[in-house]
Amino acid sequence: MPARARRRDGRRRARRLPETVTDTSTATGARPRPGIRIRLSAALHRRPWLKLLALLALPLAWLIGIYVISLGSMLQNAFWRLDDFTLKIEHVWTLDNFRQVLGIGAYDSTYLTIVERTVVIAALVTITDVVIAFPLAYYLVRIAGPLTRRVLLISVVMTLFAGYIVRVYMWTLILADNGVLNWSLGKIGAGPWHVGYSDTAVYIVFVYIWLPFMVLPVYGSLERVPDSLIEASRDLGGRGWTTFRRVVLPLALPGVVAGSIFTFSLTLGDYIIPSIVGGGTQFIGTVVWDSAINAGNIPFAAAYATVPIVIMAVYIAVAKRLGAFESL
Repeated sequence: MPARARRRDGRRRARRLPETVTDTSTATGARPRPGIRIRLSAALHRRPWLKLLALLALPLAWLIGIYVISLGSMLQNAFWRLDDFTLKIEHVWTLDNFRQVLGIGAYDSTYLTIVERTVVIAALVTITDVVIAFPLAYYLVRIAGPLTRRVLLISVVMTLFAGYIVRVYMWTLILADNGVLNWSLGKIGAGPWHVGYSDTAVYIVFVYIWLPFMVLPVYGSLERVPDSLIEASRDLGGRGWTTFRRVVLPLALPGVVAGSIFTFSLTLGDYIIPSIVGGGTQFIGTVVWDSAINAGNIPFAAAYATVPIVIMAVYIAVAKRLGAFESL
């Protein structure tokens, strides 16, 4: 190519190239400083805990601001006292509220008896829900077909979509003396059962209301039991009951304990069901409600509310040792 043609071709190429700015830092050998977004991304990559903290900052702020602070305020109020004459709360530190709860000194054991009654019925509700939920969950996991499993699971979950108060009032209509239960028993000549507005009614409604909270954790726990372990037990000569007792039940126990956390704690502090379907028998929840709302004795209500907190703290500590949180 002649020299003139090469020069002309070079000029055309130069016109097509974009204008560039000379990087003085590169010329001098220094690296360009990364932007703030790159530095922040690198810092989060090196410190995973910082990324987790940024993700949980808002939920933790809500939890601490609403739950922890309100709980601390309640515990603080438990040490105040109510002036019987003016009905005003006096900010004077005292343990009289706790002595009244425990029946120490000049106080009787009435409120301690209420605690025992509530704990007993919570334990009975939990045991009954286990007895009902375990066979149902086992059937769903090991026996039922895909369609039947989906239908039954949806049926269990759908009960949670109905209003809590609606379900409770529904049971008042069923268990009343002139309700559906006695009408059905009268048709078969079994006679009326006077269970409405009684402790038995409270027990029945508690079992029904909290049953889904037991079925779902047990179902999840049984679903994680490997089929190979059951087949190995059968190959080694283990019969049905032996396989259930030595293989299935120990592996499903965390799910049972996880479900019991819900049923036991919810029964322990509920006051709506005893108020609506109960026969006037006092439970922990009803005493707290009456003391705080009707009597205005907030210090005693706060002190009495610490009882289920302490019970559940011990219960959850034991459940954690049994691996219950793996099935939540």
